Amino acid sequence: MRKIFIYVLWGFVILCMLVVAVIFTAIAKGKIGYVPPVEELENPNLKFATQIISEDGKLLGTWSLSKENRVYVGYEDLSPHLVHALVATEDVRFEDHSGIDARAFMRAVIKRGIFMQKHAGGGSTITQQLAKQFYSPTADNVMERLLQKPIEWVIAVKLERYYTKEEILTMYLNKFDFLNNAVGIKTAAKTYFGKDPKNLKIEEAATLIGMCKNPSLYNPRRFNERSRGRRNTVLDQMRKAGYITREECDSLQALPLVLKFQPVDHKDGLATYFREYLRGIMTARKPNRSDYRGWQMQKYYEDSLAWETNPLYGWCAKNKKKDGTNYNLYVDGLKIYTTINSHMQQYAEEAVYEHLAKYLQPRFFKEKRGRKTAPYTNQLTPEEVQQILDRSVHQSDRYRTMKADGCSEAEIMKAFNTKYEMSVFSWEGEKDTIMTPLDSIRYYKHFLRAGFMSMDPITGYVKAYVGGPNYNYFQYDMAMVGRRQVGSTIKPYLYALAMENGFSPCDEVRNVEQTLFDENGKAWSPRNSSKSHYGEMVTLKWGLANSNNWISAYLMSKLSPYDLVRLIHSFGVLNKDIQPTVSLCLGPCEISVGEMVSAYTAFVNKGIRTAPLFVTRIEDSDGNVVATFTPQVNEVISESTSYKMLVMLRAVINEGTGGRVRRLYGIKADMGGKTGTTNRNSDGWFMGFTPSLVSGCWVGGEERDIHFDTMRDGQGASMALPIWGIYMQKVYADKSLGYSPDETFDIPGDFDPCKDRLTEIEEENNTRLDDVFFQ
Repeated sequence: MRKIFIYVLWGFVILCMLVVAVIFTAIAKGKIGYVPPVEELENPNLKFATQIISEDGKLLGTWSLSKENRVYVGYEDLSPHLVHALVATEDVRFEDHSGIDARAFMRAVIKRGIFMQKHAGGGSTITQQLAKQFYSPTADNVMERLLQKPIEWVIAVKLERYYTKEEILTMYLNKFDFLNNAVGIKTAAKTYFGKDPKNLKIEEAATLIGMCKNPSLYNPRRFNERSRGRRNTVLDQMRKAGYITREECDSLQALPLVLKFQPVDHKDGLATYFREYLRGIMTARKPNRSDYRGWQMQKYYEDSLAWETNPLYGWCAKNKKKDGTNYNLYVDGLKIYTTINSHMQQYAEEAVYEHLAKYLQPRFFKEKRGRKTAPYTNQLTPEEVQQILDRSVHQSDRYRTMKADGCSEAEIMKAFNTKYEMSVFSWEGEKDTIMTPLDSIRYYKHFLRAGFMSMDPITGYVKAYVGGPNYNYFQYDMAMVGRRQVGSTIKPYLYALAMENGFSPCDEVRNVEQTLFDENGKAWSPRNSSKSHYGEMVTLKWGLANSNNWISAYLMSKLSPYDLVRLIHSFGVLNKDIQPTVSLCLGPCEISVGEMVSAYTAFVNKGIRTAPLFVTRIEDSDGNVVATFTPQVNEVISESTSYKMLVMLRAVINEGTGGRVRRLYGIKADMGGKTGTTNRNSDGWFMGFTPSLVSGCWVGGEERDIHFDTMRDGQGASMALPIWGIYMQKVYADKSLGYSPDETFDIPGDFDPCKDRLTEIEEENNTRLDDVFFQ
């Protein structure tokens, strides 16, 4: 009887072994469940965020899917503490098994399965957990989870066959979701401790590894003490495994859990406007006219031109990976190396903040306080202001949503006039208040906006890019997207046209009122803000330095408005709506800050205009360079004209409207520039340049009727110039950037600015004839 029992027992064991063998064979061959093919195991589908990297190697931000903000980190860039903590806690015999730890499995079966000990530990190895992360869907019950286990074992064994232990650990840490939009160990280390993974301390590494058991339960942001307890458990496991001593363990366990929590958000960090602009142009599709409305034809023109001439525009749609699919910014783990310098970007953002928040905005609030038309000019009536606000209501998302939901006009307006609790922007930080949605629209219109860009005139590298005061609240980009009237900053184009047509800076004109007639015979007589030197003979150099409208009108009377429009376009301005009228010489046309900065490079760069360059190269997730970018240039004016413009634009700073740069900011550098103010102070501009840096700034309200009513605060020298001055002070103070105020413009020593262009051309022709004769 005993012998029969033994035979039966052995038969049962053999039968079980055969069943297990058949099951595992079926799993391995794909007959049961899903085991990924070899190709997929060799190239697991890890979605990595694209990194945007500054010129000086700083991570500006990432682009990713909402739950895949994963940035790849290699094994060599992992702190040893991370590896030790993970192995000690999750799989102490990781180095010895081939995917399945039999001892751990039997312990889990006996202690958890038979004796129901909840804290007996699991049987899954790190490799099995990786297989679960990659290929196992979430189980709805215990039975489903039990059925998944054999499949994970098979996948784990295959993973061990194709990858080294270091690669498995690296994939595990790159794959794990640490919550708070911190997917992967690099993002997690940055989010919770503000560090790269290789710089984590032992206790910090233990905290993050502790989350691997259950990130929601041991979320250090929400449950500090619970997470600290889990951290201490990990530290104790590290002690048991021999990675740290008992003394180290005891001292580390006594430490509080201190976070430096910095959640990853594309609306935070440096260069937010720049990153959003870059994302938009790189993901753009080939323009299709049917996708644009009638009022968007200018946009269609710009996009079509960019698609054909700008390799960065629509880059993802134009370029394919090895597998034949297009690149995806959100999952392909690209590295985009930009021209932005993180220090200069920081200085530009600080300059905008310091001038707007600390000086200009308080003065604007003070001027508008108590006015029924605030924040609009007092030249509007309260009824006109209400009409503008009504239009803003109809353009708001709240209005569109309520309208789509079938709400009546009366119901919508009632909602807009009902007070709610809300958080609103202030320069001192977000503040809680109670106001109606209509009042909030009016409240936000009180804040002045700004656009700023700084670039190298030779390489085209855009060093700093600020599209507004705060991207979280004011997302319209006033650096490259928005356009505003440029006022007197257009005058250098007019003077450049004059220099090309026989004038020189030394030519004299009588400073008197001018009356011009347009093509329809309508008279136009510009006003001048100053009567200085009235009736006297003044030079063109003086006229530009003092931004004299009468001298500009005189030049316009001698030149063709059509030629001026053509020249403006050749400077890189894409606005097709620039009208060839005599008043164009005073800047009623709308141009972006980026276009203006690019145009002014021609004055520094011997007549050659350089287009802004935002990206130098793009690398794929394997570090291969898949694209490089070079500056695009075109000759706009002659070299001699550029020297003459330098002479005149330097005078703007040294003896004209830009003198505040010297007086208030103490900048002694060799530089040129131009201030600009539009009608009623709606727009304040300043363009400033040194031999190696061209920068431009615009300041104004959300709408042109939102502005200072006094020239003292509303002119470009008060609104925009200070931002440039503060920025350059910071740039020169940072010696690591290499910009020196001792640098000078490269103007030939024998250059004569008083020689007119016609004489120059004649001399050039004679020189060529002499060369032919003597040959």
